[in-house]
Amino acid sequence: MLDLPENGLYRTTTAMPGQEDAFPANVLVYVGEKSGQKFVVRPGQNRTNRWFWGDPTTPLRSPTWSRTLKKLPGEGFYVLPEEVTFETGGRWLKNAVVQLGYNAEGHGIIFVAESRDASQENALFFSDKGMLINDSQLERLIWAPILPVRTH
Repeated sequence: MLDLPENGLYRTTTAMPGQEDAFPANVLVYVGEKSGQKFVVRPGQNRTNRWFWGDPTTPLRSPTWSRTLKKLPGEGFYVLPEEVTFETGGRWLKNAVVQLGYNAEGHGIIFVAESRDASQENALFFSDKGMLINDSQLERLIWAPILPVRTH
């Protein structure tokens, strides 16, 4: 059995041998599994600050290259472990709810939750414009267990 990474999001740190154009260094990838075969794929579409993955997928058979991948926290909702201040004078408070997404290079982007007083819906809204965060900030985010409700 090959020693391959668990399913999830990663940032490449080196190009995939033999697939350098498709999987260069410093890009976001998803490692998944279909029919018992591990695969790697680049992002497809981004909707509501989340990546959606598609075809083509590339079989992942190289434990050596796999060990160079940097594991990333899953996209979703988190709270800030400390206040974030901006050079322009604004700030996001400690424990603010944020949505975590990524750019195509695999760097974290956070989007702060907003409540709209004029809205009839009791919902949080997230802008499509976020703030890049460094890996140290990314690793300190605290997962927020917000229940996803699917419509049928």
